[in-house]
Amino acid sequence: MSRNEDTIYALALSAIPGIGVIGAKQMYEATGSATLIYEYRHHLHDLLPDAGSRMQEAVGHFDTYLDGARREMDYVAEKGLDAYTLGDERYPARMRECADAPLVLFACGHMNLNTRHVVSMVGSRRCTAYGRDMCRAIIHDLHQLVPDLLVVSGLAYGVDINAHRTALADDVPTVAVLAHGLDRIYPAVHRSTAAQMLKQGGLLTEYTSGTTPERMNFVRRNRIVAGMADATIVVESGEKGGSLITASIAQSYGRDVFAVPGRVGDEMSLGCNNLIMRQEAQMMLTAQDLAVAMNWSTPPTTREMEPRLFVDLTDDEQRIVDILCNDESTQINTIISRTGMSYSTIINQLYELEQKGVVELLGGARYRLVAR
Repeated sequence: MSRNEDTIYALALSAIPGIGVIGAKQMYEATGSATLIYEYRHHLHDLLPDAGSRMQEAVGHFDTYLDGARREMDYVAEKGLDAYTLGDERYPARMRECADAPLVLFACGHMNLNTRHVVSMVGSRRCTAYGRDMCRAIIHDLHQLVPDLLVVSGLAYGVDINAHRTALADDVPTVAVLAHGLDRIYPAVHRSTAAQMLKQGGLLTEYTSGTTPERMNFVRRNRIVAGMADATIVVESGEKGGSLITASIAQSYGRDVFAVPGRVGDEMSLGCNNLIMRQEAQMMLTAQDLAVAMNWSTPPTTREMEPRLFVDLTDDEQRIVDILCNDESTQINTIISRTGMSYSTIINQLYELEQKGVVELLGGARYRLVAR
């Protein structure tokens, strides 16, 4: 089975009504292959005994959606795009942890979605000069403080486009998550910025070509903006808005949320001030505030790590420690993929290592060694 073939089946599975994003992901994770689900489409219970009758009925319509999936993959090949399935190592590992992660993401550009530090920057489409200044200051200073930074936003007016343009100016990779297919750019006035991003980041979407930027698509894409990052930064927001939805989703994923405060009474600071007041976000005045809160500091040196060798470790614990020695911090999904151990086993081993004072949990489900 080729990667391209399984991607076709994953696309078709995603399109079947009655399954949903969460259901599709659960089936894919249980079997590890969309192709296998297709092969058992008429007797799903033999493959997944817990599958309900409605799921069995829905999967029975698999063939109806295969032609559309094949046409989309032909388009991907023709335009030189990429399609990452949930099992692809290029798929954003942080997003993979989320229950409603899409089975397939389409991408174009040059990007590493699993770089060491990923932040999403969101805010009002009517941002003020203060908001633009804060975008520039935060991204510029954060780039100086931490290596391997990726800035994610949504290419919209206001804070989004300022975040992308600041990142480009500072040579920081930046990715826009779109609410439509890769056959168009919305808004069209941001086409030149999007073109620049293809050389220093890129564009990402769960939507197939021909999908137009409908209102609900923007709400759905916000979960990807939140899910693929370690932290979400809300720069400016009115009392209501899409950035507050993104912040709420990030919270539901257990990710860190930061908000830039503004002057009392300023319309474009109401949302941020409320997030801080309700303790739904940490107040952020400078990039240093985020770096400290996320423990994005200089990794311990080999000399600092040496005393850890005298802690009694099991073979499995030592394998995890060996992986963490090579990185400042490591996502739990990366640990799972490198060890080959199950999620439950990794969680138990990491808990034991925490109790022994060997590792600590950071934001975004990342772990690092504790320097001694």
